[in-house]
Amino acid sequence: VFRIIPLCWGFVLSFAEDGQWVGVQNYIRAAEDPNFRDSIVNTLILLATLPIWIMLPMLLAILIHQGVPGAKLYRAVYFLPAVLSSVIVGAIFSIVLRYDGSLNAALKAVGFDAVDWLGSSKTALGSLIAVQLWSTFGMSVLIFLSGLSTVPDDIVEAARIDGARFWQRLFLIVIPSLRPIIEFVAVVTTIGVLTSMFGMIYVLTGGGPGTATTLPEFLIWLEQGRLNRPGYAAAISIILFLMMGGVAWAQVRIMSRNANV
Repeated sequence: VFRIIPLCWGFVLSFAEDGQWVGVQNYIRAAEDPNFRDSIVNTLILLATLPIWIMLPMLLAILIHQGVPGAKLYRAVYFLPAVLSSVIVGAIFSIVLRYDGSLNAALKAVGFDAVDWLGSSKTALGSLIAVQLWSTFGMSVLIFLSGLSTVPDDIVEAARIDGARFWQRLFLIVIPSLRPIIEFVAVVTTIGVLTSMFGMIYVLTGGGPGTATTLPEFLIWLEQGRLNRPGYAAAISIILFLMMGGVAWAQVRIMSRNANV
């Protein structure tokens, strides 16, 4: 009722506009729309950063699992941003990253020039991605910590006794044992970054400057809420849905193939 029917209705709606059947015209419009093309380019850039979204929390989880001093504190600190809404996080970093904000004040204090983090097309998308990563990777840290608890300690200890160094134990035992967890985090993170950044974009950049931080989900809202083109917005939604499914399927296939090898 709440998943399948709206999805099917959105698919039907994507072939209409203003109450009239227009066939594939909305999809043709999407192919010709420079704003949509820019949003796809931004999405590809975002997807290119996915290894960071996976490797960073995994490495932090491994360090915490090693029992470093203050491990419980680190676990809480890393997870804390995950419980904050994107609006709160966006409001905080809109102050930190503005031209006269605290980050530029710190840069000036050590002799660097101020940077227009959110107002320049060169830095806006990277800043947005960094803030979203900061606010969400704590959940991945907890997932990896749960996965690390399933790694056989006796095998790791036997490798240590046999003379295997930390990095050897990490790459030959720990990470291969975490393959199912890595696959899960990769798929969930991919879907998350494609569908959960609206609030951050809305508060931090509004999709700008220009279309520098516009992603398909934000463009859907613009077309539906601002321009009152529900059919075209539905077409973009279907394209985004297919993109998510395709990327997730490819990730699972690649990782499954590597696991078989």
